[in-house]
Amino acid sequence: MSHTIEIDPTVDYACKQVIGNPLFPEITIHFLNAVLTPESPIVEVEILNPINEQKFESDKLSILDIRAIDQLGRIFNVEVQRTKATGLSKRITYYSAGNFVDQLEQGDGYEQLRPSIGICILTLDLFPYSERPAYHNAFRMRTVDGFEFTDSLEIHTIELSKVTRAKDNWQVRGQLEQWIHFFLEAKGSTVEGLRERLVDPVFEKAIGVLEMIQKTPEQRRQYEDRLRAERDEKARLQAAIEEGEARGEARGEVRGKVEEKANTIRLLQGLLMQELASITDLQARSLEDLDSRIGDLQLQLRNRIG
Repeated sequence: MSHTIEIDPTVDYACKQVIGNPLFPEITIHFLNAVLTPESPIVEVEILNPINEQKFESDKLSILDIRAIDQLGRIFNVEVQRTKATGLSKRITYYSAGNFVDQLEQGDGYEQLRPSIGICILTLDLFPYSERPAYHNAFRMRTVDGFEFTDSLEIHTIELSKVTRAKDNWQVRGQLEQWIHFFLEAKGSTVEGLRERLVDPVFEKAIGVLEMIQKTPEQRRQYEDRLRAERDEKARLQAAIEEGEARGEARGEVRGKVEEKANTIRLLQGLLMQELASITDLQARSLEDLDSRIGDLQLQLRNRIG
């Protein structure tokens, strides 16, 4: 009987075991060709940073990206993002530029540099859906009218959230769509059901990697640890956001009270035929000082009336 897959391939530990596993380079090759559709297809890759279980144990919050190089010397960096990180676009650019620059050693010529290509898989929108509904975007250095300056830097973003939003009109057809279906639907699917939808033989191995994580106690524990660390980090960020909002509301309340008291002072000064204090000066004072000013003016007004 077919069992249900409990592993989410968008968790970076699982993603790296699937796409960045030196034991299954054919999976990496298939994924890269599906995303990039290059004129010179990738036929061979070397994983430059295979997962180090001991290092992973001591640093669970490090970003588990995937770095690889193909037969033409092109360098690839693949990462998965499940939160909207600050400055993400710049960070992806920084990593890709770093991989490009790091190729050059002292005495090397610039002609030896090979393209650096970054791929980021996101479960949330990177660009507002109303402005950019496409789920796959490719960026290069071009003029505003599309003339290419160089292919040295290339960045691809795959926003899975936009596929989810358009599911009613979306079909699994090409290789990239099969990968997107794998990322979105693997967890919770039965093995047989997923195999029926993903007919390319490479997914037999990709599904097998998820099964291996699920059935191997040590890998399952590391996956769960990674997932727990991710949830803790999300909770920390949410708490920081809520604290910031609370402080903002408190500051807003104070500003509202200051404005109200400043207007009261100017009203009383007008009734007393006095020169009106400037709003800027009044807003710079404390609530206690403003209350004192109001009390003095009210006393002056009562004395004049009575």
